[in-house]
Amino acid sequence: MEQVTNKNPRIEVVDALRGFAVMAIILVHNLEHFIFPVYPTHSPGWLEVLDQGVFSGVFTLFAGKAYAIFALLFGFTFYIQSSNQKRQGKDFGYRFLWRLVLLVGFATLNAAFFPAGDVLLLFVVVGLVLFLTRNWSDKAVLVAAILFLLQPVEWYHYVAHWMNPAHQLPDLKVDAMYAEVAEYTRSGNFLDFLWCNITLGQKASLLWAVNAGRFFQTAGLFLLGFYIGRKQIFVSSEKNYRFWVKALITAAVLFAPLYVWKELLMGSSDAVIRQTAGTAFDMWQKLAFTGLLIASFVLLYRSEKFSRWVGNLRFYGKMSLTNYITQSIIGAFIYFPFGLYLAPHCGYTLSLLIGLFTFLLQVKFCQWWLAGHKQGPLERIWHRWTWMGINKK
Repeated sequence: MEQVTNKNPRIEVVDALRGFAVMAIILVHNLEHFIFPVYPTHSPGWLEVLDQGVFSGVFTLFAGKAYAIFALLFGFTFYIQSSNQKRQGKDFGYRFLWRLVLLVGFATLNAAFFPAGDVLLLFVVVGLVLFLTRNWSDKAVLVAAILFLLQPVEWYHYVAHWMNPAHQLPDLKVDAMYAEVAEYTRSGNFLDFLWCNITLGQKASLLWAVNAGRFFQTAGLFLLGFYIGRKQIFVSSEKNYRFWVKALITAAVLFAPLYVWKELLMGSSDAVIRQTAGTAFDMWQKLAFTGLLIASFVLLYRSEKFSRWVGNLRFYGKMSLTNYITQSIIGAFIYFPFGLYLAPHCGYTLSLLIGLFTFLLQVKFCQWWLAGHKQGPLERIWHRWTWMGINKK
């Protein structure tokens, strides 16, 4: 069993799992053309069938799940950093707040090339929950995580609508914002594109997250990752092996009924039901599938053959921030009018191949970079500026 001493050791499976999540994100983003919905207007029949199969397969496997893994591991990383500081008698909380301020800069850089915002700014806002709960007991952290994941706001609106059919959800004008951002993207004016993305695009992204239940789900995932870190559940041991087997079975059993209920609710003629109870069940079925992916990955990683096969994901995961942001820059250059403008020529299948090729290029860069550096370039900047004014290697 891997022991924790004066400093938490780096857990390989976490790096590989983070790499898996970022890889999945880049594939989904490529199919979406980085939130730029321009596709070929005419394709051969066989290609249209293939495109739909690719879209369904990738989105079923990864959409909403890759982000969830990313969020869970954000909370886990907070545990590692806070625990290391606690061992030295220090409170990491306020340094973490400064770290979130720095993350705003990275979120802005990513959003500049990613129309309609990105998830990093959401992480900044929701990250405050980790600061507020950092000294809570394990039980309190777990209970809070569960309460957030239950989507209480969605159920409040559902009950309010049930009691008073006139009750409606607030119209946040998200669709109109997305449409305006898309127009700036189509214009091809690079400076207007950047400015619109980091202003209106970020606003649209945050408000979309409100509609989609992402704020509460992200908070729950952060705390769940924090709790998993405290309980050392990612550390290799027979006890944890049994835990992951149980988690795999539980997630598999829950997924089917949650998915069925989601489909029923999303098929309702009542828009409020779709946006409240439907959203909650959609989040839950995705969470169950996410648990299935995580448990499967962790259990398979115990196999030497599998761990070797996915070994490059460890390098990719160690540079997750660099890879996440550079994929947006590369994608913008490939698909948008100010760059190559390949979006009208790329259906889902070709977009998937571009995503895979970009991923492989990034993996090669990670291997080359980490051969001479301990951290990725953006990770190094974030680390150095986090500990600014402290003599910390």
